[in-house]
Amino acid sequence: MSKQLQAVRGMNDGLPDQTKLWQWVENKIRTVVANYGYQEIRTPIVESTDLFKRSIGEVTDIVEKEMYTFDDRNGDSLTLRPEGTASCVRAGNQHGLLYNQQQRLWYMGPMFRHERPQKGRYRQFHQFGVETYGLDGPDIDLELILMSARLWREFGLSDCVRLEINSLGSAQARSAYREKLVRYLDNHRDSLDEDSLRRMQTNPLRVLDSKNPQVQAVVANAPQLLDHLDVESKQHFDTLCERLTQLGIEFEVNPRLVRGLDYYNRTVFEWVTESLGAQGTVLAGGRYDGLVEQLGGKATPAVGFAMGLERLVLLIETRQTVTVSDAAADVYVIAMSEDCAVYATQVAEQLRESFTALRVQMHCGGGNMKKQMKRADKIGAQLAIIVGEQERQEQQVSVKPLRGEGAQHTLEHALLNAHVAQFFDLDDSGFAAAQA
Repeated sequence: MSKQLQAVRGMNDGLPDQTKLWQWVENKIRTVVANYGYQEIRTPIVESTDLFKRSIGEVTDIVEKEMYTFDDRNGDSLTLRPEGTASCVRAGNQHGLLYNQQQRLWYMGPMFRHERPQKGRYRQFHQFGVETYGLDGPDIDLELILMSARLWREFGLSDCVRLEINSLGSAQARSAYREKLVRYLDNHRDSLDEDSLRRMQTNPLRVLDSKNPQVQAVVANAPQLLDHLDVESKQHFDTLCERLTQLGIEFEVNPRLVRGLDYYNRTVFEWVTESLGAQGTVLAGGRYDGLVEQLGGKATPAVGFAMGLERLVLLIETRQTVTVSDAAADVYVIAMSEDCAVYATQVAEQLRESFTALRVQMHCGGGNMKKQMKRADKIGAQLAIIVGEQERQEQQVSVKPLRGEGAQHTLEHALLNAHVAQFFDLDDSGFAAAQA
């Protein structure tokens, strides 16, 4: 017997009992972004490798160690996208969506990084992101933070996440600060780990984000970027903090928050939690005003955020804030014989036509009444509709509640829609529209 094939390590299947929660999460996300007037953009999962080298930076862990990169048959270097922002900017530039325009966009889909798989962090992971273009004031930064706060309320997670914010200032201010930081770190080389010593040469600000306690002790006394902001960035940040306070959004200014990618400037923010063990980031974002021009477009202000869906789902499961029904269908339609099958199928199709939100499953595969009712119960249906020879001849149906109280009874086919609408407490206007 041939060897059974397995999924690639770090790339997981979403099984039916898991996807129900995922669908619930995704629907919540779609509702919230629509409330704010954002439009969906969909980009390919494969892009030119140069896109990520130019946006993320060649001297980064993502580009050097984590990207899935390969040459196609034409010899072009292609990469499975490791994040969504660069693809969004590329698409905006390519299709003329950005220059002198305002765009509020969102996306959701798989990303790929060759990391060591662990709970909530995989090689194929799914990300929801929001990107805005053409708006340079603190008001749009505020809107994104408000949107993310609303998502936590919708997920029932507001009490287990904390907002941290910082400002990275302008590129010029950051360059001047970087020199002071490197001088400070150079005086403490003996206390830095190998990773931090390497980052001193490539991206010194990343040392501020080290998780090594010994390095954190050094960083605690390092010069702070907030003390070296340019005037415009400081005003931008102060206004954002003032408005967050006025709107009752609690936050903590974290001067060591720098974000992992090179293209950020000014506002950066993260929502963090301790509910997954060690402190972990579950949503992160910030401004990247120079990236559009860096990728070949005209200078355009931009700000966005992204959220890993695996970690979000894990957080919801850990906190048990959501109960999603395991039922595969609401209504189960049973035909007592082959002669009744066509009529029973017509009944099922009628319900699907009239109530698009109702899940109607038709029994297939034959079997006696006991077997069919057992199947209806197993999939979690609330109502069974039974069609026997008498019902077929007299254009009737028998209905049997499968949960709670209620006896089986027979009614005219013409009355079925009204009975189902009442049984499931369906919206009257929706039912009237379906009848029309």
